[in-house]
Amino acid sequence: MDMVAHIHTNTSQRPMTTDHDILTLAQWFSPAFPVGAFAYSHGLETAIHAGTITNAQSLQDWLSDVLTFGSGRNDCILLRVAYASESKQMLIATNDAAHAVSASAERLLETQLQGAAFNTTTTAIWGGEQNALCYPVAVGAAAAQNRINVDLTCALYLQAFASNLVSAAVRAVPLGQTDGQSILAALTPICEEIAKETRNATLDDLHSSALLSDIAAMKHETLQPRIFRS
Repeated sequence: MDMVAHIHTNTSQRPMTTDHDILTLAQWFSPAFPVGAFAYSHGLETAIHAGTITNAQSLQDWLSDVLTFGSGRNDCILLRVAYASESKQMLIATNDAAHAVSASAERLLETQLQGAAFNTTTTAIWGGEQNALCYPVAVGAAAAQNRINVDLTCALYLQAFASNLVSAAVRAVPLGQTDGQSILAALTPICEEIAKETRNATLDDLHSSALLSDIAAMKHETLQPRIFRS
């Protein structure tokens, strides 16, 4: 991993919420923001191929578990810890933890490439240093640098994460667009709750019990044919 060249020292945030914060986060998490999220299914393609996910309800149950018990919660914790990092060493340790909790080679590639793409664009537009950071770590660092409310950042990050996976399933199951949006609406309160529950979390709280999702991500490495990179 490349060493982090610079780390913010002012992690104060504006009171929740300002229109500017909301609009900036909407831009960061828009499908148009060039992180390439559309290319990744987070192992979801394996579960669809195996017949585990066949309809709207099975997709909603799967994504609810991924958010609550798996990489969704972990990403939220990593984002928060990165946001609060007051030194280069702390940010590096957070990024190392992000590597360690990636359940498969493709999961690691997914977070590394999206993080690199996110960092490249945000530094070009909002300033900062080019850093080799995993996606949630890069988001946390950028939000702190721009003094964007961390609770809002966490909630919208999780919603964007869920939205991308819903979009992948709409194409791959396939599902109707209305079903997809209904699922995303049902997952929104979960995103809000996880953002609240992780306020005092540390790297010691990282874990995953969404084992089927992790195994699906591992199996995707040899899945043929396939559409997605993970």
